[in-house]
Amino acid sequence: MSRPAGEGLTDEERYEQGMVVRREVLSDAHVDRAIAGTTALTGDFQDFITRVAWGDVWSRPGLDRRSRSVAVLTALIALGHHEELAMHLRAALRNGLTVDEIKEVILQAGVYCGVPAANTAFRIASEVFAEQA
Repeated sequence: MSRPAGEGLTDEERYEQGMVVRREVLSDAHVDRAIAGTTALTGDFQDFITRVAWGDVWSRPGLDRRSRSVAVLTALIALGHHEELAMHLRAALRNGLTVDEIKEVILQAGVYCGVPAANTAFRIASEVFAEQA
């Protein structure tokens, strides 16, 4: 497997691009908290997710951010990553999904990921949406 044609971005450029996208999707406040909580143990991981998840994958032109949010919500519901689900429910709202659209994503996930997973996702979504009100 090869990289796309061209020289590509440096690690520093990928980090900077990733930080822009990460802040737009998750909010400055969230990213500032994550960065402030970085330790010697977690520093390499923060760099990795900023460069790879945000600088490489979330920055690709193949899907818009709304579509990426739908995919992420579904994966998090399926895998039971509840803390990340709450964070990405907030991000989905920032990316333009409505509460009704998120409800449909959770219902759809219930069919393919299981009723207990959807039940938990609805509970978490209710808590997140109550915070937003």
